[in-house]
Amino acid sequence: MKKGETYTGRVQHVDFPNKAVVFTESENPEDNGQKVIVKNSIPGQKVRFMVNKKRGGKCEGRLLQVLENAPSETADRCKHFGTCGGCVYQSVQYEEQLKMKEAQVHKLLSEAVDGELNFEGIIGSPCQEAYRNKMEFSFGDEVKGGELALGLHKRNSMYDIVTVDGCKIVDEDYHKILTAVLEYCRKKELPYYHKMTHEGYLRHLLVRKAVKTQQILVDVVTTTQIEFDMAELAGILRELPLSGTLTGFLHTRNDSVADVVKNEGTTVLYGRDYIEEELLGLTFKITAFSFFQTNSLGAEVLYSKAREYVGTTKDKVVFDLYSGTGTIAQILAPVAKKVIGVEIVEEAVAAAAENAERNGLDNCEFIADDVLKALDNITDRPDFIMLDPPRDGIHPKALEKIIDYGVDSMVYISCKPTSLARDLAVLQQRGYKVVKSCCVDMFPNTVHVETVVLLSQQKPDDTIEIDLDLDELDATSAELKATYQEIKDYVLKEFGLKVSSLYISQVKRKCGIEVGENYNLSKSENARVPQCPKEKEDAIKAALKYYAMI
Repeated sequence: MKKGETYTGRVQHVDFPNKAVVFTESENPEDNGQKVIVKNSIPGQKVRFMVNKKRGGKCEGRLLQVLENAPSETADRCKHFGTCGGCVYQSVQYEEQLKMKEAQVHKLLSEAVDGELNFEGIIGSPCQEAYRNKMEFSFGDEVKGGELALGLHKRNSMYDIVTVDGCKIVDEDYHKILTAVLEYCRKKELPYYHKMTHEGYLRHLLVRKAVKTQQILVDVVTTTQIEFDMAELAGILRELPLSGTLTGFLHTRNDSVADVVKNEGTTVLYGRDYIEEELLGLTFKITAFSFFQTNSLGAEVLYSKAREYVGTTKDKVVFDLYSGTGTIAQILAPVAKKVIGVEIVEEAVAAAAENAERNGLDNCEFIADDVLKALDNITDRPDFIMLDPPRDGIHPKALEKIIDYGVDSMVYISCKPTSLARDLAVLQQRGYKVVKSCCVDMFPNTVHVETVVLLSQQKPDDTIEIDLDLDELDATSAELKATYQEIKDYVLKEFGLKVSSLYISQVKRKCGIEVGENYNLSKSENARVPQCPKEKEDAIKAALKYYAMI
């Protein structure tokens, strides 16, 4: 097979994330039956693709055309399907989507978990359409130099934008808001921000809508390259015939080069800067940039399963790491002794603290910091740890600190099972085992899925009692309170002095602590034995006092 050439093949299966395994069909014996990875394909499809990567005997191809649909596909798809880069699985019957995701996660965990995997399968989303409570739309053009567009990125493109005014994973209010904003910006001839030249004004449109309360928050994100008053647009949105209620319209400035929705200053042009959502009987304040699960009804399923895995938290100190707006923390808080949430987004932490107060929970503490740094400053020790990190998983150094707490069990929620598999390898090396796992489909029609894992500390099944003769061990009960190395470490840390085991044994004898009869004495007859200097003797005595040995 040659790079740049076109081939056809049949999709056998799809590995996470979105990596379809295709075997070529060719009259040329050398090319027939070759394995190629082609994204955005469905098992059973016959596809035409172009090889765009070839390295180390492995090939990747870019999908050009679906020649034959898979048996699991239907005609029920939105008008943007295939052009928009979002809902790869939208053409597949939902039960088949679940089977695909379940198989992908099961394969990953089976390879990552030591021993037999207790996998409980997948739980579907309560809604398969119009389920999202948040969308980030981008401004741009669909073709270079074309009319202003507002929507999502075109498949396989970093620059072209598809105006998704018929998207099926959000409800009609999103379509109305998107269309109104786009028409207004076209009318005012406002330029979009060009990634290459870093020039322009319009960047993103962020829309949040709560499922339970139907509250809507709209935020237009721009650069500061143009002075423009968005108040008129706020008035237009207020007049839209929405099924929900517009509770806030914001204007956020972002001059960073990175193509991300970033807050460098926000003005509230109408209403307030948050919406409220209800989950499992609790109310949560959600600001524009707070992390909150994008599928509210699915989140109730996910957190119910997580709570089941956690078990009782009665009288326990719980750490909720990567806590977002404190959703999980507050679900676990009612019977816990204390819950400490750590989240790097300050805005989310402020909302979490307010949410806890609203829900009548006074045993929650939320810290705005990176988990890696925060764990060095928290004085409480956890009895249980809940982990819900970003897509890339847990920083290796942070993971080591988490493991060092030595909690009996923890629950890990992951939105990217490949990152989870990587972290599980470390956790198992350090003594944890996977008790059980499952996945929850929070993102119907897409390639993404949430995974929940319960881990417990491996401990021996049986113990035996033994009697030790301290004389035989050349150790007294006082000696066992601190090792020689611990005393050396203490003296070095507190006094900056290095002391030998001989000096320590000499000071122990002076203090009436028995040591071995010939401990650390020279084996040569009449050898001169160095004596511990006064400065080091005082330092060693301080260490002995510290360890309550004198």
